[in-house]
Amino acid sequence: MKVEISTKFAILALIWGFSFLLLLRVVQAFDWAAAISVRAFIASGSLYLLAKMIRRRLDFSIGIKHFAVLGVATVAIQLIGLSLAVPRIGTALSAILVGAIPLFSSVIGRLMKIERIDKVGQIGLVLGFIGIVFLVGFPSAELSDQFFLGFGVCLIGCISAAFGSNYSKLKMSSAGNWEQVIGAFFFGGLFTAPILFFVPIKSGLAVVDWLNMVLLAVFCSAFCYVIYFSLVAKIGATRSISVEFLVTVVAVLVGAFYLNEAITLIQLFGASFVIIGSVLILDLLPSPKTRRI
Repeated sequence: MKVEISTKFAILALIWGFSFLLLLRVVQAFDWAAAISVRAFIASGSLYLLAKMIRRRLDFSIGIKHFAVLGVATVAIQLIGLSLAVPRIGTALSAILVGAIPLFSSVIGRLMKIERIDKVGQIGLVLGFIGIVFLVGFPSAELSDQFFLGFGVCLIGCISAAFGSNYSKLKMSSAGNWEQVIGAFFFGGLFTAPILFFVPIKSGLAVVDWLNMVLLAVFCSAFCYVIYFSLVAKIGATRSISVEFLVTVVAVLVGAFYLNEAITLIQLFGASFVIIGSVLILDLLPSPKTRRI
């Protein structure tokens, strides 16, 4: 099982880490509202069509309400928060808040009484978060109204993502991971679609722009979230969402090798903290006892 979990973590970290490049291009081409809503509908629709093509049975009998809550929390609010935050507080501070999602998830999981991380796992969470701070830096920024707006919406989005993962574990364990992805992205797209009246899709889109959108929706959203929700069902919300630590590491490396951004020794130090923290969270060290979550 550890091999399976490690493999899924590696897949998510690599694809979501590289997705920042696609996301940047999609937002520049379509604008931020379409980068959420159109992406969500394509992700939901493509996975639904694939299920029909391979004759996979889908069961949405747990009720629309649960899929709607999951869609609002994990898709709509989270992505709106990040989209509005990045231009106001910068990618570094946004990344730090995203890196805090596993910490928020741990607190919410305790409040919901569905998850308990042992001391080793808690140390891993702290090390991972410290690593994120070293990895992306803590930039100085002017404390303007726009800064507080960006910080606030990003924080709300990150807490919403943590809540959504725990809600999936608490209320939707009887629903399959395909159903959760299809439902969450459908309702995520539905609730963000009205924003298109105020932030419409840009004109003059090229074929490559739509290709980038499809790749982002199908692989970075539908495919990855099927893997992600399977992890939530097996190892819990907090341990699953701690993949965000590794996603940030990959994103920084992509920036270094693809965009020729410099990597400092402090960043390498932070990356090592992230990796050690992830190993502790996932219980990958040999141990004579089985740890509990």
